[in-house]
Order: sequence, then C-alpha cells, then structure tokens
Amino acid sequence: MSSYKEIGKLQVAEELYEFINLEALPGTGVKQAEFWDGLAEIIKDLTPTNKALLAERDKLQNEINIWHKENTKGNFSDYKAFLERIGYLEEEGDDFEITTEAVDDEIAIQAGPQLVVPVNNDRYALNAANARWGSLYDALYGTDVISEEDGASRSGSYNPIRGEKVIAFARAFLDRTAPLKEGSHKDAIHYCIVDEQLRVVLSNGLESGLANEEQFIGYQGELDKPAAILLKNNGIHFEIQIDRNHPIGKLDQAGVKDILLEAALTTIMDCEDSVAAVDAQDKVQVYRSWLGLMKGDLSVTFTKGNQSVTRQLNPDRSYMAPDGQSIALSGRSLMFIRNVGHLMTIQAILDENGEEVYEGIIDAAVTSLIAKHSLLGNGQYQNSKKGSVYIVKPKMHGSKEVAFANELFKRVEDLLGFQRNTIKIGVMDEERRTSINLKACIREVKERVAFINTGFLDRTGDEMHTSMEAGPMIRKNDMKSSTWLQAYEKSNVNNGLAAGFQGRAQIGKGMWAMPDLMAEMVKQKVGHLKAGANTAWVPSPTAATLHALHYHEIDVREVQNQLLNEVKDLRDEILQMPVEANPQWSAEEIQEELDNNTQGILGYVVRWVEQGIGCSKVPDINHIGLMEDRATLRISSQHVANWLHHGICTQEQVVETLERMALVVDEQNAGDPNYQPMAPKYEESIAFQAACELIFAGYEQPSGYTEPILHRRRLEAKAKLTIKQ
Repeated sequence: MSSYKEIGKLQVAEELYEFINLEALPGTGVKQAEFWDGLAEIIKDLTPTNKALLAERDKLQNEINIWHKENTKGNFSDYKAFLERIGYLEEEGDDFEITTEAVDDEIAIQAGPQLVVPVNNDRYALNAANARWGSLYDALYGTDVISEEDGASRSGSYNPIRGEKVIAFARAFLDRTAPLKEGSHKDAIHYCIVDEQLRVVLSNGLESGLANEEQFIGYQGELDKPAAILLKNNGIHFEIQIDRNHPIGKLDQAGVKDILLEAALTTIMDCEDSVAAVDAQDKVQVYRSWLGLMKGDLSVTFTKGNQSVTRQLNPDRSYMAPDGQSIALSGRSLMFIRNVGHLMTIQAILDENGEEVYEGIIDAAVTSLIAKHSLLGNGQYQNSKKGSVYIVKPKMHGSKEVAFANELFKRVEDLLGFQRNTIKIGVMDEERRTSINLKACIREVKERVAFINTGFLDRTGDEMHTSMEAGPMIRKNDMKSSTWLQAYEKSNVNNGLAAGFQGRAQIGKGMWAMPDLMAEMVKQKVGHLKAGANTAWVPSPTAATLHALHYHEIDVREVQNQLLNEVKDLRDEILQMPVEANPQWSAEEIQEELDNNTQGILGYVVRWVEQGIGCSKVPDINHIGLMEDRATLRISSQHVANWLHHGICTQEQVVETLERMALVVDEQNAGDPNYQPMAPKYEESIAFQAACELIFAGYEQPSGYTEPILHRRRLEAKAKLTIKQ
C-alpha cells in the first residue's frame, strides 16, 4: 500500500507525487502549486458528472434487461421505440462537418498502418515508434508470406533459395508500385540520377525511367551511384537501398540490398487495454515511459543472442531532392497516447473525501502534461509538427460521455496553458451505445476529433452484455458474419466520411490478432482499405511493414470518394442482436466452445494477475499464438456467462472445463520460470479464481468489463508477493 503526501485537498501516493514534481513538471512552465491545485479543482468539479454517467449506464442496462424479460417475443419496432424512449437511442440531429485544425499529415492526409503497444514496455514502445520504416526483405524472409516449399526453409542460417523468393517478391512489388516506362525492375542492373530524373539501366542495355516520373522524390549518395532511391506512391514512401558490398547487394545485379517501406505512420502508446496498471507504482512506470518518448531520451538495453543491444528512438531520414534541395522525413511513428476510460478509480490519488480518484481524469492531466515537453521542444524530437497532443479515449457510451471527455480536455488545456483544442481526441467506437449514436458522439467533439476506430472485440463483448437477457448468443466465431457487425463496420466509415473526416482525421479499423499468420493477414487485411479505412491496427513492426503493401495497392482516398455516394443509415441493422433463436448445438459443439473460451480466458488472466502482463501472445487451444488483451478477455468471459445464464451449459460443466483447461495452460507456460501453475491447487490460485469470477460474476459486471475483477485480483497477487518477500 502506498504512503501518501497531502497537497491541498488531495492525498497523492508518494511515488506519483515525486514523479510529477521531479520529472514531469520541470521544463513545462507549469508550477507545482498550480498543477496540484488545478488538478484538485478538476477532480472536485468533474467527479460528480463521472459518477452520474456511470450510474446512467447501469440504469439503462437494468431497463433493457427488464424489457427483454417482459418481451420475450417483442418485435423489432417495439424494441427500437423502447430504446428511443429511454434515451439509449439518441436523435441524430442535423448534418455537420468537423472543423478540427492542426492535425498532422500522418493522420489527416496519409493512409497507412497503425501499431498499438503497451507504453510501459520500453522495448516494445521503442520498437513501435521506430516502426515508421521497415525492411521488406526482413519481413518477407522471416514470415510465412514466403512459403517454405521447394527448399525455401527459413530455419538455420541464410537460405539463398528463400532469399531468391524474397527478391522476386520485392521486384514484383516495384513493378506494380513504381513501374518503368519500359522493361522491369527485375532486369535492372544500375540505378542512377540523370537530369533530375531516375534512370534505370536494364540487362539488355536499354535505359528506362519511371512511368510516372513524379514518383521519384529523392536519393542518398552520389548521382551516378546512389545508396538509396526514395519513391512515393499513394502518399507514402519507400526506398530502394543499394550497396554492392552488402552480403545481399553483392549478389544482386543492380546492387539492391533491400526495399525499405514507410510503414507504421502512427502508433497508439497504450495506457489501457494492453497494460496492467493497478496502483501508483504501475502508473508511474506508464507515465515515465511516455515521458521518455516525449523527451526523446527513452532507451533500453537488452541481450540479443550473445550481444548487448541498446535501443533508442530513430533519427530522421535525410535525402537530396532531384533539384538539389535537402529533404528530411520523420524516422519515427507519430504517437497517440490512449488513456483509460471513464469507469475505473485508482488508489494513486485520493480526493478531499478520501475516495479514489477516477483514473481517466488523472490520465488526461498527466499524459497531456508530459506531452507538453514535446510541444515545447524540450527533447531531441517533436512528436507533432502541428503542435497537437493526441489522446485516444476508449470505452465511452453515447454522446454525453463523449461530451464529458471534451469538457475534461478543456479543463486540462486550461490547467496546462494550452490553446483550445490543442488536445485532439480519438474516439473508440467500441461500445454499442456509441456505435448506434456515432453521429451525435462525433458532434460533441467536432472541433477536436482526429480519429474514430472500430473495435470488434470490445464491441462484441458489449453487444453480449447489453443483450444478455435477449437469449443465448451465437458461437463466437460466427460473430464476424453477423448482421450487426457488418453494419457496424460500414456505419463507422459512413459516419466519418459524412462528418468530413477525409483530409482532416483518421477512420480506423481493428487488430489482426494472429502475429504468426502473416500470409493470411496479407490476404485478408486489404479488406480494411476497401472498406474505406485509412488506417488499421497491426500487432508488430513486421506486420506494419507487410500491411503497408496494401496501402500501395489501394488508394484509400479514391475508395472514400466512391463511398461518399453510398452513405446510408445502418442503425436498424446495427441493432440486430446476435441471438440464436433456436439453439440446437450438439453436446460436442457446446463443449468445444467452452474449451476454446475458457482456455483463452485462463491463458491471458494468469499472466495479467500473477505477472502484471497486460498484453502478450497467448497460445490458443490449438497452440496458435494470439495477441490477447482485455478486449479479447471481455468477449470470451461474457460469452460463457451468457450461455451459462441461458442454460446452454451448467456451472459444474464450466468448472470442470476451467480445471481441465488450467492443465493445458500450465503446460503451455511450463518453460516460463516466473509462471505460477494453477493446478492442482485451484482454490489457492488467485489467477484461477479471477477467471472463475469473470465468468460466474460476468452478468453483474458493469458493461461486462473485466477491469474491476482484474485490478482487485492483481492487487491481491501483488500483496501476496510482498508478504512472501
């Protein structure tokens, strides 16, 4: 338990108090007394509103539960009228367009991949920030995008057969993306610059240029012997790297050693779903990492193989333009910071009544304070060239909660001396009451919104919880083809385009959760661009590089222009509940679903509770690594809770399944020296009991969220560890 410092009307955990005063505030121009007094006023003024909004969630959920119980055969029109009557379904209001200004090009103009990474893992955070540029050769060689057939194995030392496949893929990419007037890049033997144009000498002795000469942006090295050729397509860059002395380049007839792609244009540094932060100690770690990123001095040293490696933020990339002018491109991803939602309080600060303060209020103030260092140029690099701070705000329900976030950001701007709307908001469209009222939600932040993004997993979890009493949910894998989900994904884009997001803000899509299955990602994730999204989430820098290929294939702006003519109201479809009206699953199918869900729950929860790992690649029941976070946990736990509630399975069956799956998870983690087995002493395992509680108390959890149980159980595990020590 933290010791506290009294400052004005607040009690602040000593670790947080010292971090703010000694590390975060110096250099910002904000005085200690001003910050703490101002924060105390924000807490005092906004806490009642925060509480009231959460009470409204509970009230609406209770009314919906009662309606379903009393209207077991109610028709859709009655249901919709009921939602309107209780204020769940809001008036859309008149059409409007957002007026957000000072949004960086990586968000407003360019289309490209977006990473999401736990900010408190310094190595991951630096890798993500540096994923602005990625090696296509490495991404292809190290993943299943290139098959291992015909002797192209990727195990062991360098395999020239596999290398040839990689180079063939890369040359085909060049021919598609930057075609020559005549011939093919695969026949290139020399690249050079002549009369401010790129010239390519081919193996047949002919010389060709680019079909579109405007694609040539710049170069490094000498005109006749460039070390790099910078090209541009669909608004993003890529670079042909040439080095005839390099192990790869010396085997290439043109000396090409690699193709470097501009990849993760933006990254969400996450304080939320991928982070396990439950007390002041954890929050300081989160904030300190963010401070290092904003000041540009974050570094981490680790052992890779037999070598010690130090990683820090990449510098900008420099080129010479064809006309001799110098060009500088950012070497780093533009960073958002995702705060927590409105729900949780945390013991890091106690208010004048001795109550825990809402964590979202603390996050807004502290992460914005830290971002001021970048705005003032206190470090090596500036995150935003336009002078903005980008905060993603998750898990908001309806327009009143978005309006509350807007008011919170205004108060923080005043506290820190920012001009109005310096803080931009990213609205996560991941709750049912937000997706059905998205137009009204956007209106509340039309002067500061820079991003909307769908979140399939949280949105499905909320769908299940909201419609818990409507009946048993369809199987989890059937959700992606359900009516409501298809409409939800389309409606998100429709609302963004109708509100004037094109050229001003991002419209995003969700995560590819299988980091080892890159070939399948390359096949499928292009669908996000075809749907009109100008960004989509990827689980790793390698995935960002591969997903960047899609943005060269598809011009998202052209797709959006076509969709502008097809915008329609999809709210009726979004309200179609994924309930199985006549469940006839076999005993084997029911058990299969329970096995899958409970194994995933246990595999994630055991790391969260026992080790404080908020996001990791967790093996599923088939031993395929999946990126798991609280959103995946929410959907799995709510699904089992729903089936249990409707008698599809029994409590005894779920307990038996949990115990059997605990053995599987224990075995999957057997190589981890820090792992605490759950079996056979299930009663003594805090993680196992947490998993049980998430299911058996799932009906009562606010909006089906997992945080209240996870936080309490993690604090319990930390206390137990402290006693042992």
